[in-house]
Amino acid sequence: MPTGTTVEPIGLTEAQQPIGLLEAGQVPLLARPFFADGDPGPIVAALAQVPELLVVAAPLLGVALSPSAIDWRTKEIVIVRTSALAGCRYCIQAHTTVALDAGLSHDEVAALRMEAPVADVFDSERELALLRWIDVVARAHGPVADDDRTDIRSHFSDHEIVELTAVIGVTLLLNRFATSLALPTGPDTLRRLAQENFL
Repeated sequence: MPTGTTVEPIGLTEAQQPIGLLEAGQVPLLARPFFADGDPGPIVAALAQVPELLVVAAPLLGVALSPSAIDWRTKEIVIVRTSALAGCRYCIQAHTTVALDAGLSHDEVAALRMEAPVADVFDSERELALLRWIDVVARAHGPVADDDRTDIRSHFSDHEIVELTAVIGVTLLLNRFATSLALPTGPDTLRRLAQENFL
């Protein structure tokens, strides 16, 4: 199995980063297509350590986190809020900039990041129902209450609920992956966060 080199993230020492992130010249054959257009980012560079996993995980992640029948703004609400609940520095930072690009305001993103109450910023009943669903699903340690399912079903169709719940689950998976492996936030993202007053 390839070991790669350690790419030291800002604020973390080499000892604090548990794995090396592969660079294009080190990538196994199965993972090479993911590096064809340049640096694919830390998640892919980490998954490239196990290319058999990367080739099946990348399509799932791409579909779950990209705009689909669920619009981009709504998906970013799910991703940022879930990441904040899970305390994932990498995902919060990476998706703060994406959420801004998806049309969320600075105040909305700050509330999703748990820097302000969401009820003070969001006034759409549909989005507030979604935020309640995210909080319930992301924090759950067992069955979800019938009342919570009734609440979300009053604002979203069944296929939307399935997709939104899958996005919460995939985001939680990435949250634990990125946090456990101390994935580094890229310098371009850090610069943008500083410009937007999110550092």
